[in-house]
Amino acid sequence: MSRLDPAVDALTVTTHTVPTDAPEGDGTLTWEATTIVVVQAHAADTTGLGWTYAAPATAAVIRDELAASIVGRPAWDIPAANEAMNRAVRNIGRPGLVACAISAVDIALWDLKARLLDLPLVDLLGAARSDVPVYGSGGFTTYDDDRQDRQLRAWVEDRGIPRVKIKIGESWGGRERRDLERVVRARASIGDRTRLYVDANGAYDRKQAVRMGRALVDLDVRWFEEPVSSDDLAGLAAVRDAVVTDVAAGEYGYALPYFAAMTAARAVDCLQADATRCGGLTVWLRAAALAQAHGLDVSGHCAPHAHAHVAAAIPNLRHLEWFHDHVRIENLLFDGTLDPTGGSITPGTGGPGHGLTLRPDRAERFRVG
Repeated sequence: MSRLDPAVDALTVTTHTVPTDAPEGDGTLTWEATTIVVVQAHAADTTGLGWTYAAPATAAVIRDELAASIVGRPAWDIPAANEAMNRAVRNIGRPGLVACAISAVDIALWDLKARLLDLPLVDLLGAARSDVPVYGSGGFTTYDDDRQDRQLRAWVEDRGIPRVKIKIGESWGGRERRDLERVVRARASIGDRTRLYVDANGAYDRKQAVRMGRALVDLDVRWFEEPVSSDDLAGLAAVRDAVVTDVAAGEYGYALPYFAAMTAARAVDCLQADATRCGGLTVWLRAAALAQAHGLDVSGHCAPHAHAHVAAAIPNLRHLEWFHDHVRIENLLFDGTLDPTGGSITPGTGGPGHGLTLRPDRAERFRVG
């Protein structure tokens, strides 16, 4: 095939584990390092870049299960490539790291196509907006009061981001008083004009989440993420009906039917979707359309640079999560990252594709496997 009709020549995949800058934790998990699996798709002397945050075994899925479905395929036909990957993993199971593997390849293919056409990805997709709102996300349960305060003030005072989120639900919901104390301190750090969000990561049970949700009203908390497990759609719906704060979930949606079930259950006020998990930009766009059909906004979960362009292409976007851990890694490993100063980012100003390129000198330092 020619450059006018290019085929994917190869997929290359590398794995990089980056230590956190401090221990991080939420209501149900703690960690001291994060692994990013990076995919590069090659065609006609052009390279597209994709990635996911997942276990190192994800790389083996890409090499052993997906590559044969992609190499030699026309670079233009990304929906067909996405479908081929889904069919290839029928007998090994799709949710979890397999879905993350598909997602990373899909993101790389979209970047490749836009670069072959010498277009910013948002122009290839078609823009619905010129800028994309973000919210600062971190406030880990492992932070002491001073570190939480410094992080929040950096977003609000230094960057002008008007919405921020902290983690609650510490110790599987076993420290409610400390959760509320940390929310009080967060409100004191950011003042009355900044929107405050919380994320329990599914740590509470249903009635506990309702009690906490009602207590959060006095602190003007506008977003209550995963008050109960995202697998408990009936529980999410019950909490949503009982509290005035917006309930959000969906980050563990690994396939479109999950989002269909979530919207049918009336479980959330805002649907979260993660392009590095759900099947890439191809499925993320479908999830956004599904949400719009149900009168819901979409929020992009984590990996903000993977979402920037696709988020600008939908009319029902609420915002993207400017997640501390992933922003730090993306700024470290990639050139072309975006600036959230003022509370939004503007995709499409950094050249073709999503505008990011891997920095091999830095990436090699953290390479594993």
